[in-house]
Amino acid sequence: MSTPGFKPSLRLLDATMIVAGSMIGSGIFIVSADITRNVGSAGWLTAVWLITGFMTITAAVSYGELSSMFPKAGGQYVYLKEAYNPLIGFLYGWSFFSVIQTATIAAVAVAFAKFTAYLFPFFSEDLVIAHFGSFKVSPAQLLAIVIITFLTYLNTRGIKSGKTIQTSFTLTKLLSLFGLILFGFIAFKGTVWNQNWSNPWQMRQLHTDGSLSSYTTIAALGAIAASMVGSIFSSDSWNNVTFIAGEIKNPKRNIGLSLFLGTLIVTLVYIATNVMYTAVLPLDHIGSAEKDRVAVTASHVIFGNAGTIIIAVMIMISTFGCNNGIILAGARVYYTMAADGLFFKKIASLNRNAVPERALWLQCIFACVWCLSGRYGDLLDMISFVVVVFYMLTIAGIFILRKKRPDIERPYKAFGYPVLPIIYILMGLSFCILLIVYKPTYTWPGLIITLLGIPLYYLLVSRKKTKTIAKEKEAAVVD
Repeated sequence: MSTPGFKPSLRLLDATMIVAGSMIGSGIFIVSADITRNVGSAGWLTAVWLITGFMTITAAVSYGELSSMFPKAGGQYVYLKEAYNPLIGFLYGWSFFSVIQTATIAAVAVAFAKFTAYLFPFFSEDLVIAHFGSFKVSPAQLLAIVIITFLTYLNTRGIKSGKTIQTSFTLTKLLSLFGLILFGFIAFKGTVWNQNWSNPWQMRQLHTDGSLSSYTTIAALGAIAASMVGSIFSSDSWNNVTFIAGEIKNPKRNIGLSLFLGTLIVTLVYIATNVMYTAVLPLDHIGSAEKDRVAVTASHVIFGNAGTIIIAVMIMISTFGCNNGIILAGARVYYTMAADGLFFKKIASLNRNAVPERALWLQCIFACVWCLSGRYGDLLDMISFVVVVFYMLTIAGIFILRKKRPDIERPYKAFGYPVLPIIYILMGLSFCILLIVYKPTYTWPGLIITLLGIPLYYLLVSRKKTKTIAKEKEAAVVD
């Protein structure tokens, strides 16, 4: 019996919902508190989201050219391998598997569990149901594992199962966010708005007690970079749609278009949500929201006591749909790496439903380990630096491939080339340099994890060569 191939069954709407759904998790409901503490003004709070949105859309439309050149499973791993060499592609794939994708799945699942506790207090992250020395297990962690396992199982049933969940949940959460924004502006408070926007471009550090302190010019740049760790995390995973190129109808057209439409929709929603926050909450209330849950605080103002339940349900819907998209897409990268001989050999297979089931379950296991570790949040912060580095390398790859492979058909070309890709690279480089200077904790651990992939790559290549030589010797003996 022949092995089934990927089945192109995703339409433009489905692809767009994978982009938007994978981006919108819990970040938009939380990270604005930390951003506000860093920048201390309504104008700069909005500007951080605008800068992040511009970078995200610029990267997305640049990826459109790459996706039209290589419309196959693997996405960014394939682009890096083709533009540079297999080592660079592997380092991305290794980082993606070890932390970027699996820790993101864990973080989103735990966020789902944390907000489930508003409805069912038993799932609180503060409760402990197992204790092994300093190692503690909470009901929130166990619920997160159940959700990851359940979504993994659904995605092993075929692309249609994942597609149905993704499209329906993403449309639901977009409508919910539109509703929150609308009711937020209906609850508009003139005095709060005037206070927040009276001096919108004076950047200051906002302390939890409500006091403010000034920055030097260089320190202000560092504050913007630190703020963008949260907004970039909230806007990440838009590239997941490129990993499932083999399952999208007319991929040369629909991947690039879905990248643009999905990132544009989410950027507009994020900016509108933050402007709404400043219309109902004073800045010091945004910065000092309990456990940084800004949306819960805002919802109390908008809906009264019912606000907590409304936001809890919204975040549950948002994180459930977000995790489905991330789980669905990530396994295709490991499948492609395995097909190249750079991952476990058995991962390079599809089940009877034409999905990489073994890759899905391996991803599930690692994500569940991150759930139990309790360190996923720290690692996500640390890996933001590496994520942007790989985005820059991939976009620079457009320039390399135009010289290296001018013969390849390009049905879609990067919008604004070469200006917009250069602007992205410069902005990304500034972000990374500022993080190295002002937030070294966020940079070195993620970089070390990536560099650990170098000896692993050469070990895999060596084993591959040894097996090839052995097979050649066996063939020679038979002859």
